[in-house]
Amino acid sequence: MTLRFLTAGESHGERLTVILDGVPAGLTLREEDLVTDLRRRQGGHGRGGRMAIEHDVAHIVAGVRGGLTLGSPITLEIANRDWENWRQVMAVDAAEVKRKPITRVRPGHADLAGMLKYGADDARDVLERASARETAARVAAGGVAKLLLGQFGSTVRSYTRSIGAIEARVPASIDWEAVESSPVRSPDPKSGVAMVAAIDAAREHGDTLGGIFTVIAEGVPPGLGSYRQWDTRLDGLLAQAIVSIPACKAVAIGDGENAARQPGSQVHDVPVYDDGRLGHETNRAGGLTGGVTNGEPVVVHGFMKPISTLLKPLATIDLKTKQPARAHYERSDICVVPAAGVVGEAMVALVLAGALLEKFGGDSMSELRTNVGAYLQTVRR
Repeated sequence: MTLRFLTAGESHGERLTVILDGVPAGLTLREEDLVTDLRRRQGGHGRGGRMAIEHDVAHIVAGVRGGLTLGSPITLEIANRDWENWRQVMAVDAAEVKRKPITRVRPGHADLAGMLKYGADDARDVLERASARETAARVAAGGVAKLLLGQFGSTVRSYTRSIGAIEARVPASIDWEAVESSPVRSPDPKSGVAMVAAIDAAREHGDTLGGIFTVIAEGVPPGLGSYRQWDTRLDGLLAQAIVSIPACKAVAIGDGENAARQPGSQVHDVPVYDDGRLGHETNRAGGLTGGVTNGEPVVVHGFMKPISTLLKPLATIDLKTKQPARAHYERSDICVVPAAGVVGEAMVALVLAGALLEKFGGDSMSELRTNVGAYLQTVRR
């Protein structure tokens, strides 16, 4: 069994929809279980005015009865409250739609590439789907994956590692409550203050900032993923999932960045057997070796470029006149790194939950629990 999901919907359309297929029957799932992560995605210092309009709630449409999943596809819907202000611009009916074509493409955005790909003469036809608004649907789906993983003692959390040039000093033991109370989700209060100041300075200058978020999945069973083919390696699947997040341009697993600069003697994790359990002295590999989980926490870093919509638009060309122009301005954020970490959690959870289901199978939660339990007993022996 594999876990698949599809999303649909535009940034200013009526709603976002996600279909999640492959969740076993018998998982407790309520709408309120998904609210917290949706709200976390909307938070973080540096977000734009859209967040004051939307109050995201995932409405369960199908796949659940009496608070339990049925084993059939789960459908979730998230209404766009801003739709009321965009009814005519985004109308489905040709007789109702009102067009004001956007032809001054934004550097760094999907505007130009999408217009060339689909033969569009209006960037609105591109930016509505390319928008990061779609990630709300991913977070809803990821919330279900987190619930599934939680049944087996796995947790998936994130923090902001850096914003612009400001990098956090990450303690050996992270205070996750402090991370969530930080306006930038920093594990280091001092750097958090500097990050807020950097975002405010960027806003004042009409600019934007990127940064790095880190996702840590703890309690992940060893043996998920495979090295039998390139597309079954779990590190490859995680890398694809992270880089698929809008504005995410690079990914690293464990100490991947530094490992490339160090000799092997300073990189590889030495196995140890301690107190009846097999483990490693360090976790520089980020919980994955050979594309397979090794029992250590899975650690993934996502590198975000600055948002491409600037308060002071960059130079571009107008595709209609072919003349130099200033880029179109679409209401936007200054920095989304804290929110991107929440999206990263969702994507990591979806990949890990899929790998769990692929290895252990089971059409119901009781069957899945039996399979996982038997395997863990064998591994621990």
